[in-house]
Amino acid sequence: MKDKEFFKKFREYAFYIILAIGLALVCRSYVFARTDVIGSSMQPTFNDKDVIFMEKISTETGHINRGEVVVFNSHDENEDNYIKRVIGIAGDKIEIKSGEVYLNGKVLTESYLPEEVVTEANSAVAEYVVPEGYIFVLGDNRKNSTDSRIIGPVNLKDVKGHVILRVYPFKNINYFK
Repeated sequence: MKDKEFFKKFREYAFYIILAIGLALVCRSYVFARTDVIGSSMQPTFNDKDVIFMEKISTETGHINRGEVVVFNSHDENEDNYIKRVIGIAGDKIEIKSGEVYLNGKVLTESYLPEEVVTEANSAVAEYVVPEGYIFVLGDNRKNSTDSRIIGPVNLKDVKGHVILRVYPFKNINYFK
């Protein structure tokens, strides 16, 4: 009798454990993911070794907004993931001149940057039109960032997620829209 009860309880617990693992995998694949910031291209917003969480639903639906910070596959030789800020979406015209970023003809207000930051065009091209299905991204550390000024617009299919939370270092825990 005890063996029957034991196996019944065992099957019940096994079911719940498998269900929990399945839900965790679904959440990891389609809802939330943890990643680490590598490098200084997003300073002062993010620093090297910051631990962040990103939501993936907006990338699955293709709904990315200007000003959001996203993680995407760079397709460089190491298949590194880059973290950058979305400056322009499909149809936007981006110009970089006189150290300023212009979005659709107007100077972009970038309150997340220190006042002394100057944005230079990193190539001969200083004017970009964002094609359909792409976004234009810049690192907050404009002097040390491999971003759309160099690699061009980022395909929405390469975006892994939108950063929503920094959890480490603990003194800098912060929520991002």
